[in-house]
Amino acid sequence: MIVNHAQKAENFFKSGYTCAQSVLLAFEDLTHIDSGTAFAMAAPFGGGVARMRDLCGAVSGMLMVAGILYAPKRPMNHEEKTNFYKLCQSLVQTFREKNASIVCRELLGETGTSITYIPEERTEEYYQKRPCAGLAASAAAILDDYILHNPPMT
Repeated sequence: MIVNHAQKAENFFKSGYTCAQSVLLAFEDLTHIDSGTAFAMAAPFGGGVARMRDLCGAVSGMLMVAGILYAPKRPMNHEEKTNFYKLCQSLVQTFREKNASIVCRELLGETGTSITYIPEERTEEYYQKRPCAGLAASAAAILDDYILHNPPMT
């Protein structure tokens, strides 16, 4: 069965999850991580890491899934570690090429440096002005394309 992870990620975001949670949760069928654990594990990465607007949470979620599926199984194996970092950099670069940045504040068009830990209310206006649902879908689609051509070892 083919799963549309991009659509799932977009739907999760539109249901109130953060961008990082949305991407990680979308791949539950492949990661086999229960939704409660995935929700908690990705929680700090929303809003560009705790709303500090740094690395896009969709990218963080994409990398979490990549880690679960492709991380080296032997921590001292230099070649495996090198190949994994190459994969991660490639995924991030593809996201950057498709979306012009990997930095949350740039993707949101924010120019100021004010940071708040208070999340915005999820209203229709919020969803209309935020590109985050599409960014979560983009991250999931990039990962889906990689997985299609490089199935993870089980």
